Amino acid sequence: MNLIIQGTEIENSDLRALAKLAGASQIERITGEAFRMLDAQPHPEIESFCKQTTLDFAFVPPGKKLADFGLVVMDMDSTLLAIESIDEIADFHGIKAEVAAITQSTMRGEINFAESITRRAALLEGLPESVLQRVYDERLRLSLGAEKMLQCMQSVGIKTMVVSGGFTFFTERIMKRLGLDYAFANTLDIQNGKLTGKVLGNIIGATAKGEILKQKRDALGLSKEQVIAIGDGANDIKMLGAAGVGIAFHAKPVVQAQATYCLNHVGLDGVLNLFE
Repeated sequence: MNLIIQGTEIENSDLRALAKLAGASQIERITGEAFRMLDAQPHPEIESFCKQTTLDFAFVPPGKKLADFGLVVMDMDSTLLAIESIDEIADFHGIKAEVAAITQSTMRGEINFAESITRRAALLEGLPESVLQRVYDERLRLSLGAEKMLQCMQSVGIKTMVVSGGFTFFTERIMKRLGLDYAFANTLDIQNGKLTGKVLGNIIGATAKGEILKQKRDALGLSKEQVIAIGDGANDIKMLGAAGVGIAFHAKPVVQAQATYCLNHVGLDGVLNLFE
């Protein structure tokens, strides 16, 4: 296997120690923040070593190329974006802490997503629609490395899709801004220029995320192995499971336990370094 080591600061001594643990035959530099160790073998101490040195590690089959994939599916909030958009909307209502607490509990898998989004949306009742644009203009930030990752994937013909438990107001704009191929999200009900506190139609939660990925995968004629899915919360687990490669990005422990690979320290462009 190839052992990929990534981090914002990688010491040569740490690389040598990891190569010894893994019995690697060679160390290749991918970027200043990523290295590939060849002919590596799993060792029980590698995970704890990387945790202590704040490094990400992944055992990847040799010869696995980025161009082998045909679709990447991403969660939006706290994955493609470095914010939770509903929490930022709530901030304009003076209830960010209350809504954020529900958000975090949901992402840990403690609250059913449909129940959670219904509760959180209800707390937004009466907010002017203009607040959504303010959140987009003033608060929205892409995750580190997001644009680099997408540009590279698009350059090799990979289709890009965001599937969010958040709202279409943001996914539509992000889709246009980043040139994404597909976007799915929930729709806030707005009447007379104000949020009613309701979500329209069927809620996109954990099950729907997985089903949307499967439907798009099949429509494109792709196998499961040709799909990458990236997420951070419990409602992303079924989506990650429907992909050949499921990546937990700065994710909750319940998600990391189910993922193929975990990135806890580097940006989204770290996904690129996993493949040749």
